[in-house]
Amino acid sequence: MTVAVVAVFVGAYLLIATERIHRVAAALIGAGAMVLLGVVDARVAFFSERTGVDWNVIFLLLGMMIIVSVLRQTGVFDFLAIWAAKRVRGRPFALLVMLVCITAVASALLDNVTTVLLIAPTTLLVCKRLGIAPVPFLIAEAMASNIGGMATLVGDPPNIIIASRGGLSFNDFIIHLAPLALLLMVVFVGLCRVMFGSAFTYDTERVAAVMAMREREAITDRRLLAQSLVVLGAVIAGFVAHSALHVEPSMVALLGAGVLVALSRLAPAEYTEEVEWPTLVFFMGLFIMVGALVEVGVVEQLGRTLTDAVGGKYFLTSSLLLGGSAVLSGIVDNIPYVATVSPLVADLVGGGTDPARTGMWWALAAGADLGGNATAVGASANVVVMGIAARRGHPISFWKFTKYGLVVAAVTVTIAWGYLWLRYYA
Repeated sequence: MTVAVVAVFVGAYLLIATERIHRVAAALIGAGAMVLLGVVDARVAFFSERTGVDWNVIFLLLGMMIIVSVLRQTGVFDFLAIWAAKRVRGRPFALLVMLVCITAVASALLDNVTTVLLIAPTTLLVCKRLGIAPVPFLIAEAMASNIGGMATLVGDPPNIIIASRGGLSFNDFIIHLAPLALLLMVVFVGLCRVMFGSAFTYDTERVAAVMAMREREAITDRRLLAQSLVVLGAVIAGFVAHSALHVEPSMVALLGAGVLVALSRLAPAEYTEEVEWPTLVFFMGLFIMVGALVEVGVVEQLGRTLTDAVGGKYFLTSSLLLGGSAVLSGIVDNIPYVATVSPLVADLVGGGTDPARTGMWWALAAGADLGGNATAVGASANVVVMGIAARRGHPISFWKFTKYGLVVAAVTVTIAWGYLWLRYYA
């Protein structure tokens, strides 16, 4: 049975990677095959926290997509696009640096999926205004969101799982991972200059036209904008304080979406305009397939093999956790992976505060977060960005994203390995 489950997952993954059929169809076919094999039933697929669809992710996305749809009706994204273009005087590389830095900081304060939902529409509009290709900017933002999200407890869902298992606080993540995230962002900006160098050409006439625009004129509904910003601010505050309020971010997003829909009085077609239904369905299929791997013990066995192979050699264990987590997080969703492996790491760390032991938590977090950049399906933010790009007529293929992602993941994970050694084991 285990062999059959792995074969189905690999087959579906190959279909997604080769794009022989649409990725949503590939994910649904894989999920259906897991059901036919008898590994997945309604409990495993829909109700299990360990193996089922992560409804918190699905409804967080849905709520934020509705909020973005309402915001779009106000013209605020046109305003931000013109404002950003004028601040950098139309220079594409300066624009990219501005956008990825904003993305990284926002991802640390919110979560990376929410951030790309808010940043991507502005990016598409500013690139359209300047007549430059948006795909490199969108890819860079997805990657920056994963790097920035590593810095805090709320930035990436795996961090919340690790904090719960390891008894780690918000400040622990700031102290241990924020310096690494800052270093990696500096390196990442340099990588962007090299990887996307051909994208930094622009039309001087278009730049001149944008510089002559008055961004305030882009706002079409000031009353709705004011209401939307108040609701969005409350939602962001709810995200930051969710651990103290004991309210899941998904519930905060849905509540905010409901309030904004009631205030806006928009038609359903307008407030669901930005909802990426194919992306939501793709996530469901992917969660079910990964849940099947967890159900038959594949992910847990990989984790045990990793930890048992090194025993009490803490630096070697941290190195393997970092590398192994990065590789696996580039293939399967990092949420169920971290949920399965974190109990094993907890056993290795024990209850002490020895940096050599606690360093293993940071290795797991860094590997899971940074490894998500390796492939187009390695992180939720990547999938969301690809869905938005496809909807706006700028499709990003699996391999187009992955050829850059592999470079970024390899460089950032290597630097993270050096950081861990210097800080906890040198």
